[in-house]
Amino acid sequence: MGKKLLLEHINVEGIQSLEVYRKMGGYASVEKAIKTMTPDEVVEEVKKSGLRGRGGAGFPTGMKWSFIAKPQGVPRYLVCNADESEPGTFKDRYLMEKIPHSLIEGMITSSYALGANTSYIYIRGEYFYVSRILERAIAEAYAAGWLGKNILGSGYDLDLYVHVGAGAYICGEETALLESLEGKRGNPRIKPPFPAVKGLYGSPTVVNNVETIATVSHIVNMGGEEYAKIGIGRSTGTKLISAGGNINKPGVYEIELGVPVEEFIFSDEYCGGIPNGRKLKACVPGGSSVPILPAHLLLKTAKNESRLMSYESLSDGGFESGSMLGSGGFIVYDDRACIVRSTYNFSHFYRHESCGQCSPCREGTSWMEKILKEIEYGRGTMDDIDLLWDIQGNIEGKTICPLGDAAAWPVAAAIRHFRHEFEYHVKYPEKVKDIKHTPPPMPV
Repeated sequence: MGKKLLLEHINVEGIQSLEVYRKMGGYASVEKAIKTMTPDEVVEEVKKSGLRGRGGAGFPTGMKWSFIAKPQGVPRYLVCNADESEPGTFKDRYLMEKIPHSLIEGMITSSYALGANTSYIYIRGEYFYVSRILERAIAEAYAAGWLGKNILGSGYDLDLYVHVGAGAYICGEETALLESLEGKRGNPRIKPPFPAVKGLYGSPTVVNNVETIATVSHIVNMGGEEYAKIGIGRSTGTKLISAGGNINKPGVYEIELGVPVEEFIFSDEYCGGIPNGRKLKACVPGGSSVPILPAHLLLKTAKNESRLMSYESLSDGGFESGSMLGSGGFIVYDDRACIVRSTYNFSHFYRHESCGQCSPCREGTSWMEKILKEIEYGRGTMDDIDLLWDIQGNIEGKTICPLGDAAAWPVAAAIRHFRHEFEYHVKYPEKVKDIKHTPPPMPV
């Protein structure tokens, strides 16, 4: 059984309430940080921990914090990115719904470290009911003196607000999120300047994911060096994984980074294997935007060891033979799955969610969706497959924000590893045109 930090008390009755959360050791990191540590010392512990952003990019959190500008007389902000919109990813929702005070505690501790006196939780519109849970927890924290003026008699003040978005995937990109938070259309900004210098309302801002911020509390409590002992190499600590697709036990799992992919899929502790004894065909390890990997690049064979659930192992080989841990949206496909159909489903999503600001993304996502639809419905040609390859290459790396990359990578990887399936759709249209084309089920 792997070590649990974020989900250790997930099944404790009443853990949503401040009273029970406090009994389980909640808000200890706030007391420790505010009473015994300077803000810079908190940042240093996060650096020592090796914590990397849990929202997808995997950038070192302590380093990101150290970039924040500190001009005199200018406010600083911490914004929590709770706009969890990546298909296949639902671990932040689970954490906020089940243990809301873990996020609030992390927000207070992190805001203190960054010198922020006003902070925001930006949550996706579809999570409206979760926002109500957070609002109740924040009210409890204010009533108990954990938020507001002069927290713990230290002279430190913090106000925390929940802002509900309008259900736009693009607002998961940090600068689009800031635009939306300011009341504008959620279009990504050109960088530089980066948010650490000019973010919310033109002031220095740090944007972190829900899981990242909740983890800070544990780092402060146990110390950065102790936290760094968990995991493997530069992939330190634990990670929440949203497991879905063709597995016996879908759900949210907390793993120590470094668990073999094979163990994660087939052990009873985690996913419990594939239903009806079917074989593994492929896996998307980090949410719909990361490249799909076929089974032979994931599991232990005579020639290679099983990949590990870590940032380095999953990306080994680059996109030619690797992928990304990303947001931890782990989608498993058994040997019945149609990769063409899945890729079409993803492309439909990215076309719909493109903000339209960049021509390669606006035009390219629409074009890819149309071509994939033709191939999926048995109306494609061999030239269409090559055209898809060209289009994705003309999107990747040519847009203001990573949504263009997110749309291109699934298509590129599907063709790279499963071109034979695309060719089958072209060669045998009579075998695919009568299939009932309903979107494949996504984890919820």
